[in-house]
Amino acid sequence: MPELNALYRQYRNRVEFYVVYIQEAHPIDAWQLDSNLKDDVLVATTRSAEERVQVAGLCVTKLGIELPALVDGPDNRVERAYTGWPDRLYVIDSRGVVAYKSAAGPFGFKPSEVEDALKRILTGGPS
Repeated sequence: MPELNALYRQYRNRVEFYVVYIQEAHPIDAWQLDSNLKDDVLVATTRSAEERVQVAGLCVTKLGIELPALVDGPDNRVERAYTGWPDRLYVIDSRGVVAYKSAAGPFGFKPSEVEDALKRILTGGPS
């Protein structure tokens, strides 16, 4: 997340940034990863909106995410609409049009491509 935090600090006065916390990709009761152990992000699958908000706060804090966070509901509506699992990066322009959609993470997690899309939008170039 350091790269996204840097983009946030650089562009936050010109564009809105949000991280949307969706269902946990690697809960301890399903598919735990070593990186979660290393980062001390050990959470179970959430069953309610309140649990998800609590887990989102924990993850944002433990992972050092500086972007404002929104939380998808237990129905996973946002995740399904944007195919966000396990993670994905989007840039939405001022008209509400998707200007950039990354490949699924973690391999599609390329903040430099987000920056390229932001530059195109801010200079009026083609999306």
